[in-house]
Amino acid sequence: MQSWYTILPKNPWISIYVWVIFCIMPFYFIIRSLSIIEISIGVVLILLFFLSHYFSFNSKSALLYMWISFEMVLNIAMTLMYGYVYLSLFTAFFIGNFRNNVGFFIMYGLHIGFTILSIVGGYFIDLDLFLSQTPFIIITVVGVVLLPFTLYSKNRREKLQGQLETANERIAELIIHEERQRIARDLHDTLGQKLSMIGLKSDLASRLVTKNPEAAIQEIKEIRHTASFALKEVRELVSDMRAVKLQEELARVKQILAAAEIDYEIEGSSEELQLPVLVESVLSMSLKEAITNVVKHSEAKKCAIIIEKNDNEVILTVNDNGKGFNEKLNIAGNGLKGMRERLEFINGSVQIGNKNGTKLLISIPLAITHQKGSE
Repeated sequence: MQSWYTILPKNPWISIYVWVIFCIMPFYFIIRSLSIIEISIGVVLILLFFLSHYFSFNSKSALLYMWISFEMVLNIAMTLMYGYVYLSLFTAFFIGNFRNNVGFFIMYGLHIGFTILSIVGGYFIDLDLFLSQTPFIIITVVGVVLLPFTLYSKNRREKLQGQLETANERIAELIIHEERQRIARDLHDTLGQKLSMIGLKSDLASRLVTKNPEAAIQEIKEIRHTASFALKEVRELVSDMRAVKLQEELARVKQILAAAEIDYEIEGSSEELQLPVLVESVLSMSLKEAITNVVKHSEAKKCAIIIEKNDNEVILTVNDNGKGFNEKLNIAGNGLKGMRERLEFINGSVQIGNKNGTKLLISIPLAITHQKGSE
C-alpha cells in the first residue's frame, strides 16, 4: 500500500486536496447543532476516524481488521448522529487495497451492509436532512459498492501481470540455460574424443620421430585429418546456432530508443560488413547490451550509433549525452562483463569513454572476421 493519505497514487497533491475537503466538510454537519456536547462528540468522532484510518495503513493481520471495523462503527455513528455518510468512501478505498481474498470479501460485504443500513436509519431519524442530500448519498453508495471492487480487480490484475513477467523472465533464463547445456554437450561430444586422439597421436609421433620417421609422418597426417574433421564438425555446429543479424538488431534498437524518447542517429551500413555468423551475432548482442544500458542508466536525450570498417578492424561506436558512466558501478551488474567475455572470444575489445556522456567503442580485428569467414 501507499502512504496513508494516498487516494490517487499518481497524483499525491490531488490526494491531499481531497483529504482537506473531506476533513472540512464534516464540521459543517456538526456545527449545525447548537449543542456544545454534540459538537464535541462530533469532533472526537472525526479525529478518531482519521486516527484509525492512519493506523490501519500501518497494521497487519488481526489489527488491520480491528481498525477497519472501528472505522465502520464511526461511519455509522457519524451517519446517524450528524447525517454525514461520506467518510465511508475512505473506508471503501482502503478495503479495495486488501490483498487477502477472504478478508476483502468479508469486509467488503460488511461495509456495504452497514453503510446502507445506517443511511436507511438516517432517513427515519432526520428525513429532511437526508432528502436534501439524496443525490450525494446515491453517489456515495455507488462509490462504496464499486470503488473497493474496482481497486481490488486492478490490484489483482497488476499482481498477475507481475507474476506473468516474472514467469516469462524465468522461462527465458531456463531456455538460455538449456541452450548453454546443449551447446556444451555438443561441443563435448564433437571435440572431446577427437582432441584426446590428437593428444595421444602427438605423443606417439614425438616418440617415433627418431625411431621410425615414416610412421611419425603417417601419425602427423592422421592428426591433420582428425583436426580437419573436428573443425568441420564445429563449423556445422556453429551454423546450426540461431544467428542474430545486426540489421535486425538495429531495427529493434530504433524501436527501443523511440519508446524511451531518446533521439537517435545511425551512421554506416551493416549490410556492407559481410561478417561471419558468429562475429555478427556477438556484435549484435553487444549492441543490444549497450543500448539497454543507455536506456536504463544514462538519462540521455540523444544517442549516436556509428558502424565503421577500415583496413584493420570493424568498429561499432555507441555515444550518448547522458550523465556518464559510473566507474564505481559493478561492471558485472550491468552486463558489460558479459559483453567483454563475448568479444574476447573473437579477439574483440570494448573501451568506455566518460566525457560529455558515455562513449562505448567496440572493435573486432578484420583478421578474425576473415579467418572466421574463410573457415
